[in-house]
Amino acid sequence: MNLQLVAATEENISSIQALAEVIWNDHYPEIIGQEHVDYMLNRFYSRGAMVEQMRGGQQFYQVFLDGLPVGFAAVEKRGEGSYFLNKLYIGTGVQRGGIGRGVWGLLLDLLPDLREMRLQVNRQNYKAINFYFRVGFVIERVADFDIGDGYFMNDFVMLYQRK
Repeated sequence: MNLQLVAATEENISSIQALAEVIWNDHYPEIIGQEHVDYMLNRFYSRGAMVEQMRGGQQFYQVFLDGLPVGFAAVEKRGEGSYFLNKLYIGTGVQRGGIGRGVWGLLLDLLPDLREMRLQVNRQNYKAINFYFRVGFVIERVADFDIGDGYFMNDFVMLYQRK
């Protein structure tokens, strides 16, 4: 298995958008409903939103498995040794093969100063929550985030602390 994490730029937005559309529509409708999925894709994965995220400090990465794009991640530095994992998505067709754990290891290698990392995950996204538990995250708190137009993200905020 040849797994690569490649830094993405604004030139890569369309390929990340294509992956996001497939991954979100494969995974999230049963959790949050199709209307909410469509809203999230438009709100966070439109070209303008992604340019804003990139220019605002999120470093995006494309995940390649044997040369094929299978996912993406985005990380933001929030302070000395403190990071926020904004996105970590792997295509459902290649999950459960150690790819998530491999990507997590590659991310840690890219962030040698990391002391702690937080993320938000939907409280009904059991597969993702269990994955984050397996790589060392704990639930720090429960939070609901109003993202506009009557939609909320009902999440766990999870914390990873490097030992």
